[in-house]
Amino acid sequence: MTVFSGKNIVVCVTGSIAAFKTAIWVSDLAKEEALVHVIMSRSAEKFITPLTFGALSGNLVHTDMFMGEANNSMAHIDLGRDADIVVIAPASANTIAKLAAGFADNLITTTVLATRAPVLVFPAMNSRMYDNPATVRNIEILKGLGFTVINPGSGMMACKEEGQGRLPDWDLAKECLAAALAKQDLAGRRILVTAGPTREAIDPARFLGNRSSGKMGYALARCAKRRGAQVILVSGPTALSQPHGVERVDVKSAREMAKAVHFHAEDCDVIIKAAAVADYRPETSFTEKVKKEGIDLNLALIQNPDILFELGKKKKQGQVLVGFAAESENLRQEGQRKLDRKNLDLIAVNDISATSSGFEVDTNKVLLIDRSGEQQLPLTTKDGTADLILDRIVSILEGKL
Repeated sequence: MTVFSGKNIVVCVTGSIAAFKTAIWVSDLAKEEALVHVIMSRSAEKFITPLTFGALSGNLVHTDMFMGEANNSMAHIDLGRDADIVVIAPASANTIAKLAAGFADNLITTTVLATRAPVLVFPAMNSRMYDNPATVRNIEILKGLGFTVINPGSGMMACKEEGQGRLPDWDLAKECLAAALAKQDLAGRRILVTAGPTREAIDPARFLGNRSSGKMGYALARCAKRRGAQVILVSGPTALSQPHGVERVDVKSAREMAKAVHFHAEDCDVIIKAAAVADYRPETSFTEKVKKEGIDLNLALIQNPDILFELGKKKKQGQVLVGFAAESENLRQEGQRKLDRKNLDLIAVNDISATSSGFEVDTNKVLLIDRSGEQQLPLTTKDGTADLILDRIVSILEGKL
């Protein structure tokens, strides 16, 4: 499950060349198990066909105010009433002007007037049109009416001009939708998340590392941000994109991660240590590459600082400390032992022997253990797991556990 699962999302497509990009949005939302209903203006049909959106959404595409008369339905009322969120993408200058003036002359404008759901507006137009004082005024009116208006991107336009007016990329738009749908139970909270592996240098070409991809930690940072938190992500080396709106601090070694974590920890309400930190590092790290003939096959190691243990010793009143444990056997016993020894409030125990919940996969199934007991989470996506963990953290913060 994700934040989109089972949600009624009405996507209004207006007359802009960027309409073809919205097809990607609809496709991904449908894959996320959202119930997507598309409304197209007559102008939008000049750029992309209703058949495309119908195939991608799996639902009838609405193009006419009175197309539902045959079964006595009133599309603008039904769509607006049932929507969890209404998205206008792309939003043309003409549609923005109509909404600012309260027009109800087509199915899109009447649906928006009839809904009580959040409305997200994604302007997309020529940069001169976007900068026109009339458009600037109309956008400010929409904001004053309670609409959420997402600033367009900048770059080369279809008209070959450079400027602001491009429809945002889906990864950014998706986070805007997710935040609008998510409960804001972490608003005002400051959360520190660690993610990914660490690398302990042997020489400039070689290191000791592990298989962590960072996906679980990044999911936690992303979902916490969606729920209103201010998030700091301390990340080891990964190939993952930075979650939107999250402050990322890049580190490589365990000692670098320890320094960054201790620097930020004091001001955080919640610390989630999801990174796979190396327990040991080479006793000697060479500044020049060692030739293979000169490598000592007996590599001497020394222990790295235990970041989580040190955090547990200096945990302040009211601060929630969460750890992760990657185990292949005795999950409950090892989880409970680490919870107690490191003075944690919650630990997520991950079975790395399972193909569906180990390293480098998009799903997870963890055992949560806290002072009140344990909870076996179902196999689900990393984002789904992150939200279930955050639910538990919120209960701890609110004193319910």
